[in-house]
Amino acid sequence: MNHTLRPEFSVISDWIAPGSRVLDLGCGDGTLLRHLRETRGVTGYGLEIDPANILQCVKNRINVIQTDLDQGLQDFDGDSFDYVVMTQTLQAMHFPDRLLEEMLRVGRQGIVTFPNFGHWRLRYHLALRGRMPMSRALPHSWYDTPNIHLCTINDFEQLCRDRGIRILERNLADDRHRNRWAARLWPNLLGAIAIYRFERRHERGRQAA
Repeated sequence: MNHTLRPEFSVISDWIAPGSRVLDLGCGDGTLLRHLRETRGVTGYGLEIDPANILQCVKNRINVIQTDLDQGLQDFDGDSFDYVVMTQTLQAMHFPDRLLEEMLRVGRQGIVTFPNFGHWRLRYHLALRGRMPMSRALPHSWYDTPNIHLCTINDFEQLCRDRGIRILERNLADDRHRNRWAARLWPNLLGAIAIYRFERRHERGRQAA
């Protein structure tokens, strides 16, 4: 058991059925895929652009492909995977809406995590200081941040409704990745990190056919 595993990875692991095929977008050093392989018996690939992370994936014996996610997932056929996962990367994409659709083209279900820009600490920072806020979940200054499309929980859920995406599960954590009951009551205000599992809205009907 990896004791340094990010808490959100434990949530994701609980959502993934044993023996599944998984595609991890922006997989970093392959920690999540390695954990899923060891604990859930999954197979699959990681996509990553950073050479140093790719080297670590190779050391972790992770199947990794170097690619730019903004170019889409055209190298993969439809329904190639059971799950397509993207952690803390959605907000760094030029076209996050297109990538969500691509995730559900090549995978039966998608899982994403992202920092919630509607969290109360960020609102407080902006209101009192009049400057772009920073937090543990969003630690960069405005001029060196990789994030270009920050959103709130409400924004993401509206996008899902607009694009015919059914949200299956939602998990909310504070900026220390701890689950708190208050965040479930007021998600857009108190949830610092959002974790979603979703599918095409017509997916269940298609499976039953």
